[in-house]
Amino acid sequence: MPDWDWLPTGRHPSIILDGHAEYSSTTAHWSDDTSVGRKAIHARWASWLGGGVARLLRSLYWNLEGRVMTSRTVRGCCPLDCQDSCAWLAHVEDDRVVRVVGAPDHPITRGVLCAKVRDYETRLDAPDRLLHPLLRTGTKGRGLFQRITWDEAVSHIAERYGAIIAHHGAEALLPVNFAGSLGVVQRRALMRLFHALGASRFHGSVCGQSGNALAAEGHALGFDPEEVADSRLVLLWGTNLLTTAPHGWHFIKAARERHGARVICIDPRRTRTAAASDEHVSIRPGSDAVLAAGLAHVALQEGLADLGCAGAAASDFDAFCEQIAPWTPERVAQLCGIGPDTVVRLARELAGARPAVIRVGIAPQQTQHGEALVRLLSALSILGGHPTRRGGGLLIEASPDFHDARVARPDLLPSPTRSFDMARLGETLTNGALSPPIKGLMIWGTNPVVTQPDTARVRQGLSREDLFTVVIEHVPTDTVAFADIVLPSTMQLEHFDVQGAWGHHYISVNHPAVAPQGEAKSHGEILRLLARGMGLTEPALQESDEEIAEAALPVGLELGALKERGWIKCSPVRSTPASKVKLCVGDGVLLPASTPSPGHLQLLTPKGHFFLNTTFADMPRHRHSAVRPTLQMSRGDAEVRGLTDGGLVEVRNTGGAIFVHLAVVDGMHPGVVALPGKWWNMSTARLGSAVNDLTLPAWSPAGQPAYNEIFVEVVSPPPISSSISLE
Repeated sequence: MPDWDWLPTGRHPSIILDGHAEYSSTTAHWSDDTSVGRKAIHARWASWLGGGVARLLRSLYWNLEGRVMTSRTVRGCCPLDCQDSCAWLAHVEDDRVVRVVGAPDHPITRGVLCAKVRDYETRLDAPDRLLHPLLRTGTKGRGLFQRITWDEAVSHIAERYGAIIAHHGAEALLPVNFAGSLGVVQRRALMRLFHALGASRFHGSVCGQSGNALAAEGHALGFDPEEVADSRLVLLWGTNLLTTAPHGWHFIKAARERHGARVICIDPRRTRTAAASDEHVSIRPGSDAVLAAGLAHVALQEGLADLGCAGAAASDFDAFCEQIAPWTPERVAQLCGIGPDTVVRLARELAGARPAVIRVGIAPQQTQHGEALVRLLSALSILGGHPTRRGGGLLIEASPDFHDARVARPDLLPSPTRSFDMARLGETLTNGALSPPIKGLMIWGTNPVVTQPDTARVRQGLSREDLFTVVIEHVPTDTVAFADIVLPSTMQLEHFDVQGAWGHHYISVNHPAVAPQGEAKSHGEILRLLARGMGLTEPALQESDEEIAEAALPVGLELGALKERGWIKCSPVRSTPASKVKLCVGDGVLLPASTPSPGHLQLLTPKGHFFLNTTFADMPRHRHSAVRPTLQMSRGDAEVRGLTDGGLVEVRNTGGAIFVHLAVVDGMHPGVVALPGKWWNMSTARLGSAVNDLTLPAWSPAGQPAYNEIFVEVVSPPPISSSISLE
C-alpha cells in the first residue's frame, strides 16, 4: 500500500456544500481543516482500493442468497497515445467492469496488457473522476469550481463563443487537442464544430514532428512491424521498447529464434530495453546524427553500401558522399563518447546483416537537429538496401490504411483560416501582436500545462482573464485548474469509438462496456449539444458517433464487419523511399545545437514505465509503482557534486527550478541525468516537479520542441527546502 502522505494534496472534491463540489488544485495547502481533509481523501481512496475485496464479498453474498450475477464480455481497445494500441476484453458483472484483459486473439496484443493499463477499469470510479460540468469560481490556476448543469454549461459556452465571434471574428477561437485518445470520435469529432465556425487551427506536433517532416518529403519511415520477425539485425536507436511499446518485442524475439538476429540498443541510459539487448551502446545525447554520419562514412569507405539502391533512391548521392567524407570513426567516436572500433563494427554489422531494421524512438528527434538525424537514418537504411527486403528498413511509425483526419471535416471551413504551431501554445497565447488575439479556447486530449515546452509561458497565457477556456477532461489535471468551464468526458469503457494505430496495421473498434459515470458525455455527444446550442444546422454536426467513426474507414471496410470482429488488419502499400529523396543535411546541423556550461548536466525526459505521458500520474497504483519523481544520475556525477542516493535535490536552470529525489544508477552516460515520467505539478511536492518548467523555447526547423536539449545544475536544496517530503 502506498504511503498516504504521497497522495495528491488537493486534487479531489473535499467539500460538498449545497450540492456544489469545490475542487482545489493548489499544491500549497490542504483544506483549512487539514485533518478532516486528509481523512476524507484517505477514506475515498481506501474505499476505492477496496473495490476488489468488495466485489468478491458481493459475489459470495449473492451466491449464498441464490441470486444470479449477470456477466458479459465486451470487446474494446486501449485509447492511449501508444504504438501498440492494444485490443482488450472488458469483463462486466452487474453493469460494473471488474477486469480488463488483453484480447488473446489479437496478433499484437496476444492477451497481454502493459503495466500502465492492466487495471484500467479502476479509472472509471476513481475518487478524482470529474462527473459533472463545472464553472470557475476562483482565480485561474487555483482550480476552484462549482457544479452546474449541462444546459447551463452549453448556454454559457454558446453565449461566450458567440460574443467572441461577434467582436473579434471566428479566428479568435482556437481548439487545442492532441492524442490523449486515439479514438477518432474522441480525438477528431469536435474539430467539426470549429471548422464550421471558421476558427483558427493548429498544425504540427509536440511529438515526432521531425519524422513527420521527412515523411512528407517521401522518406520511408515505417513498414509492418510483424516483418521484424524476418530481420537479421535489430538496431534499436533511442527507443525503450519494453516501456513504450512492449508488444513489439514479440517480433524481435521471433527474429532471434528464426534467424539468430542480434539486437543492439543505442541509448544514453541502460534502460529495460538496453538490458534485454545483446549489446548496449551508450552515446552522448544529441550526438546521434554524428554517429549516423560515421556509420555511413564507414559503409561508403569500405565498399559496403548497396550503390544500386542508393543511386535509385537519392537525388543527391554524390553530394552526400562528399558531405559524409570528413566524419571518420575517430572524429565521431570523440564526439559520441564511444570508441572508434565501435563505430566501425556497428557500420559493418548494419551493412552486412540484410535485412536489418533501424527502429527509432521519438526521443532522439527531440532536439533542434531532429530532422537531420531522421534524414541520416533514412540514408543508412538506403545504403544498406534494407527497404527493398522484407523485414528491413527504417521503422519509426507504422499505421493502417485509416483516415482519421477525414473525421475532422476541414471541408466545413467557410474560408481558409490561420494556423498556429501546436508546440508554441504559450507563445500564441501571450502574443499581444496577434490580430485578432486568441480569446476563446477549447482543450481536450492534452494537458499542456505539463506537456508543452516553456510551461511558465503556457500558464501565463492560460491565466489571462480575457481568455475564455473550456476544458474537457476525465480528472482535474493541472490544465483543468485554468478552465472557465469544465466538461466531464466519458472514458474508453463508456463510449463507442474506432481507432487506428501508429505502431501496427490494425484498426480496432471499442464498444461501450458500461453506461457513463455521472453526467460524463462522449465528445460526439458534446459536439451535437454545442452545435445545437450555437444554432448551427450543418448535418455533419448532428451525426451519431458511429456515423462519425465510419468516415475514417478505408474503402471496402464496412463498420458492421469491424464491430463484429473487433479488429481488422488494413495494411497500406509497403513504404519505400520515393524516387530521388534528398540525403544531404544542412550545414552545421550534425553537431549538437547546444553544449552544457561548466557544471551543468544534460537533462533527458524519457517516458515513464507506469505513466503514458501525463496519464495515470493521478492514480495511486501507478504513482506507488513509479515511487516518486526521481532524477537518475551516474555515480561519478553524484560524487563530484557531493550528492547521495535517495536525497532531495534541486534541479534548476534559467527556466526555473524543481525539487526531486536522486537515484544514483549504473549505465547512465556521464554528464547526463534523466527524470522519467511526466509528473504533474499539483500531484507532487508543494514546490512542484513538472519537468517542462525547465524546457526552454527551442525548436527544430520543422517545429519539434527540443525536449532533450535541456541543461541544468543539480545541487543540494537550500535549507528552506530541506524539510520538503516527496514521499
